[in-house]
Amino acid sequence: MLRYLYADQLQQYPKLHRTMFQDRADQFRTRLGWDVAVDANGQERDGYDAQNPLYVIWERPDGSHGGSMRFLPTTGPTMVNDVFGHLTGGAPIVSPLIWECTRFCLAREAAAGVAAALMLAGGEIMSGFGVRHFVGVFDARMVRIYRAIGSSPEVLGTQGAGRQQISVGLWAFSQAARAQVARRSGLTRDLSRLWFDRAFGSGTQPNLAKSA
Repeated sequence: MLRYLYADQLQQYPKLHRTMFQDRADQFRTRLGWDVAVDANGQERDGYDAQNPLYVIWERPDGSHGGSMRFLPTTGPTMVNDVFGHLTGGAPIVSPLIWECTRFCLAREAAAGVAAALMLAGGEIMSGFGVRHFVGVFDARMVRIYRAIGSSPEVLGTQGAGRQQISVGLWAFSQAARAQVARRSGLTRDLSRLWFDRAFGSGTQPNLAKSA
């Protein structure tokens, strides 16, 4: 199932909490070789995890992490502005209608459809919080994944080539794209919305103070 949790809520789900940061270490350092900080418990975090972001997490039946993404409003600190601003011409992306999505992570042997389920959850955040676009940094391997899911971004800037290519993308989420992502995820729109409403209630409005 999909869970929507702010950082200060993660301790309520200790297994989910622990395995998400362990899977991030496994994906970003072990498998991809990124220069990321991993603590003595084998968990990967960065400074943006201290900003009380909103996480979308696929929870497996045993309570462990299957995949996740992290969201922050661009009205506060974001990776795209702080680290990768040169890819957008140096002009910061700042708007309450644009949120940053980072740390897209899939556990080893994640079930088919988890990546699409996470993207579908992104669509629920857009609808429920009045967000018009997501912005994020992605590497070359993600191009194929986004295309397969049916949620490819508009590329705002790129550096490097081949497997070393890094890009900044801007995502919208049309009704047609949402329907395609739902099909890829194997989830119904009603179930997806139910999980969102359980987290935030119906008629949700953005709680920017909470997520800033």
